[in-house]
This record gives sequence, structure tokens and C-alpha cells, in this order.
Amino acid sequence: MNLIYGIKDKPRFGQVVLFAIQQLLAIMAATIAVPAVVGNGMTASAALFGAGVGTIVYLLFTKSSSPVFLGSSFAFIGSMFSAFGGAASVAVGYAGLIIGALIAGLVYVVIAIIVKFCGVKWIDKLMPPVIIGPTVAIIGLSLAGNAVGDLMSSSVEGGSTYVALICGLVTLAVVMLCSTYAKKLGRLIPFIIGILAGYACASIFAVIGAVTGNAALTVIDYSALTTMSSVVALPEFSFLKADWSGLNGTYFITLFVAYAPVAFVVFAEHLADHKNLSTIVGVDLLEEPGLTRTLLGDGIGSFVGAFFGGCPNTTYGESIGCVAITRNASTVSIWGAAFACIIFSLITPLVCFLETIPSCVMGGVCVTLYGFIAASGFKMLQPVDLNKNRNLFVASVIFITGVGGMVVSFGQVEIRTVACALILGILTNVMLSKEDEDKDEPQQIIK
Repeated sequence: MNLIYGIKDKPRFGQVVLFAIQQLLAIMAATIAVPAVVGNGMTASAALFGAGVGTIVYLLFTKSSSPVFLGSSFAFIGSMFSAFGGAASVAVGYAGLIIGALIAGLVYVVIAIIVKFCGVKWIDKLMPPVIIGPTVAIIGLSLAGNAVGDLMSSSVEGGSTYVALICGLVTLAVVMLCSTYAKKLGRLIPFIIGILAGYACASIFAVIGAVTGNAALTVIDYSALTTMSSVVALPEFSFLKADWSGLNGTYFITLFVAYAPVAFVVFAEHLADHKNLSTIVGVDLLEEPGLTRTLLGDGIGSFVGAFFGGCPNTTYGESIGCVAITRNASTVSIWGAAFACIIFSLITPLVCFLETIPSCVMGGVCVTLYGFIAASGFKMLQPVDLNKNRNLFVASVIFITGVGGMVVSFGQVEIRTVACALILGILTNVMLSKEDEDKDEPQQIIK
């Protein structure tokens, strides 16, 4: 891919501000969704602050050589429920969130040490392109239902699905047109322009609905703005709400069982994300800055993020998709996004404004983001010979289990779709590794 800005390029300050806001908009919906799902008093502002600080840690460890943002991880939602469920009180649960994230971070550190001494070639053998390509594609395809669901969802009860769809499609159309036909700056900030267009469209429908008394035309909820009580407020950080006095041995075991296995699963997604990002930026990130640094940055950044926001972080496919579509790989933009997250989390009107962006508008954006992730995975499959049975079976297993939404649970531990598909793909590849090459050749059809 021909990048407009490479990893080490430094756009002008005004452009960096726009790029930072665009990255923030790309990751915002998912980042604030995790605390909303987990509940127990967790807040969007704390999650945004934690994501910003965690991303800064990641950038420091990777020497500003990997352009990806870290946001709240959906993989740890079950683990976070366990932290609250096994606690004597909500306050102890917050302490559990921090300890659990530390356990997950230590798993990353251990793997990073192994990689430091053993290198990354074993990873290439364990997960060749026939595994990584379909897995990356599944990351995007597994989120397709979320994108379409949001595209047709109203943020207000009783809002019309058709009005939501129109606003979402307006957003999608503007993003595509800007990315394809706009001048340089327009191509670099298509999501900002698209979201503003969709927001304006939803607002116009809301005004018409208010004037005519037709509630179905309102798909945007302004209540977050109308009910805010302050302009600047410090987020409710997890470490301030944690009670460390109620911890005991049984609870520690609960946290270890809930967090450690999930960390291994997220490690697989870490590899897939960085392989995908490597093809986009034209640099093998597993070699430079190196998998050891990316793992340390992700693991420790995840712990720091949870220390403030309660949510362990992970590299975001939405961020990678943003890099792919805009062709802007400058890590200066990621630094800007990290600081923008922190600043936005402190300014109540800005947080509230982000919360008022309709689901249908974000759905229009996500159609392109998730689609680009899937397309990147298919691109990785191009050099793979699918005439060989081994490759064909590996890809087939990953695609079907991934698209089918396979999820396996062991108590509080949940292995999500992408991880299931990747694990089965690896097992299939290993099982067929000794297949005779002659058997791999396609048999001629007898007519």
C-alpha cells in the first residue's frame, strides 16, 4: 500500500489534531461499550483515560514504531464479571479488576521473554499466511453483524429503523466518497467528515420530528448533553474506588483462572493484528520494533489502562482499519489520539458529545473499518496455494468456525470466535503437516 504518511513521518500540527480526533472516533464506540456492558459503576470517561494512558505506554515500549491504538478489550468482559462476582463488595471488585489485569499483563511479559530468547521464526512456522490471512479476515467478518446492527439501530426508543438506515448510509457514502475522490486532507480525515455528515442528517430528522410531532424521526439522543452537571471533571478511576482490605486467597485463584487463560487467547489476536498491520505499513513489526516490544507494550499498557479505567486494553482492529483506509501510518497521529483520549475524558461536554453520536452513524463508519480488516486478510491469502488440500482444509476450518461464530466456555473462561478459529486452524495445520506432497496435488477430473 502506498502510504501518504509513513510510520516516522510528522504531519503538520493542525493535521495531527484532525488525525488524532479521527482515530479517537474510530475506537470510541467499542472503548466505552465495555464499561457500559460490565456496569458496577464503571464509566466511559475512565475507560477513555485508561485507553489513552495505555496507548502511550505501548508507544514508549515500541519506540513509536507501531501505529495502532489500544482500547478496552471485549475478550476480558467475562473475566471482569468474575472479578465483581467473586468479590465481597463492588469496591473489592475494582481491586480485582486491577489485579486481574496485572495477571494478564504478566502472561504477556512471560511470552515476551520467551520470544526474546527464542526469536519469532517459530511463530511463522506455527502460523503461516494460510492461518494468519483467514484469521485476520475473521476479525473483520466476525464484527459484521455488529456493524449492520448498529447501521439500522436508533439511539432513541421508538426511532425508525429506516431513518437510522438513511443516516448510516449517508455516513458510509460520505466516508467512501472522501476516501476516493477528496483532495489530500479530505482523504486523510474521511471518518470525521462522514460522522459529521451523519450527525447532521440525524439532527435534521430530529428537528423535523420535533416540529411535526413524529417521534419516529428522532434517532439521536441528546440527553447526555442536556443532563451534564459540570464542564471539567476527573474520571472515577478504578484505583481510587478499589478496596484492598477484602482480598483473600480464594479470590486470587478466581482472578487467575478468569484472566490468565484469556491473556493467551488475546495473545493470538495480538499476533494477527500485528501481522495485518505489517502488510499495511510495509514493515514487519514482529522484527522491528519486534514482537518482544509489542507484547511488553500491550501487556503493560493493558495493566496501566485497567489501573485507571478498569478495562484491560488490546490493539484495536478499528485503529488498523483507520490506518489502512486513510493511508496514514504516522505514529505521531497515534500519540495525538492518546492525548486526545485523556483530554476528552476530563472535559464533560466532549465526553457527552461523543456519547450522543447515534449508533447508526457509527455503524456506517464500522462497515468500512471492519470491511477493510476482512479484505486485508483475504489479501494475505493471495500467495497461498489453495490447490493443496492442507491449505484448503486449514482455511476452510478457520472461515467456517469464524463466520459461524464459534464460542467455547469453560466456567468463567470464554474462548471467543477469533481465538477459536485460530486455535482450530493451527491444530488442523499441525495435523496435516506430514501429508505427502504428492497427495497435495489436485487430482485430474476424469471426463
